[in-house]
Amino acid sequence: MIGLNETTAKRLATLSILFFSLLSFAAAQPTIRASARDYDGYSRAIITFPSSLPFTLQKQDNLLAIRVNSTSRFRLKADPVQSRLIKSFSWVQGGDMYMIIIEARHERFRQDSFQIQAKRQLVIDFYELEALPAAEKPGEEAQRVPTEPEEKPEPPAGEAATPPVEGNPQAAKGIPTIVIDPGHGGLEVGAKGKFGNLEKDITLAISLKLKALVEKNLAFHVELTRDKDIDVSLENRAAIANNHRAVLFISIHANSSYRHNANGSETFFLSLNATDEEARRLAYLENNSADLEKPLAPENEDDIKMILWDMAQSAYLKQSQRLAEIIQDELNSLLGTKDRGIKQAPFKVLTGVACPAVLVESAFISNPQEERDLVREAFQENVAQAIYRGLVRYIKLLS
Repeated sequence: MIGLNETTAKRLATLSILFFSLLSFAAAQPTIRASARDYDGYSRAIITFPSSLPFTLQKQDNLLAIRVNSTSRFRLKADPVQSRLIKSFSWVQGGDMYMIIIEARHERFRQDSFQIQAKRQLVIDFYELEALPAAEKPGEEAQRVPTEPEEKPEPPAGEAATPPVEGNPQAAKGIPTIVIDPGHGGLEVGAKGKFGNLEKDITLAISLKLKALVEKNLAFHVELTRDKDIDVSLENRAAIANNHRAVLFISIHANSSYRHNANGSETFFLSLNATDEEARRLAYLENNSADLEKPLAPENEDDIKMILWDMAQSAYLKQSQRLAEIIQDELNSLLGTKDRGIKQAPFKVLTGVACPAVLVESAFISNPQEERDLVREAFQENVAQAIYRGLVRYIKLLS
């Protein structure tokens, strides 16, 4: 037997400690469990959470995405899938968000879901559309009681079948909610003008004026992501919209450019690729403005690529584009500023918002003349009025 020298023995001991430490860490890490099972007439997926977590569901083609917002770290453990309709479970993670993807074998299905609070389970039943009775139209969310399966879990008496919208009594009353997002806030001041004015103050002033206009004239409740000078993360801004089941999301900003003569307003909607280099740079500044001294890290690039997986906003891109077009048209009419058009860029604040969502750059705070305009109350009221008129036109299209 060949003996080990002291250095080799120490290295092996260190590696052993590291190996068993990693095993212990993995074992202790909270786990989200996923399983699938077929019953007579439908397939059932059960997602078991380690704790009570907020989530939203979104169907896109043959995928059903479960978006979970949490600062905790989890791992996913999926049982082997042998199902007529459910093909696989997978997931992606970025920032403070997890996306659990249930892949069906085709897109011709509808789903019903409920929670079993005592077991922290989300139960999702998948029905093939061809199997629906003729009286039911494809795509309708008709409530149908399946044939009683073996060991079928049911929601305990008195528990809600769908997750409540915490802090949003208006949604419970059937009043639709619009979320207005005043860009930046707190330590994250945004862009700064030549005369010392801060983007965070201007965006809040415009947002408060827009909120007053909407609630005075439209049958909508308005929720602000912030109503004072506080820090709100980009992820939490989207979570506020989803938790309130918003029907529209509008993020308000003041633009900035290295060219001091750049001027005008522009409206953005979400895209993985920017319309042009200036739009790409703006998105980078907005996404990383709290930490501009650090280069773009590889994990941030992965976050941007997450847009492709994000079923929430991708389902609303056409509506977002139309909303952006209408708001931009109103800005051009009321402000008299240069029409910079609508553009696309990978803004993190729009990622994951489960409704039509746009980002409005009202004017350039980096332009001394437009900086003066931006702090004038009359100009702020015109910006709010233009966005409001755009909302009215967009809502009429839906009615």
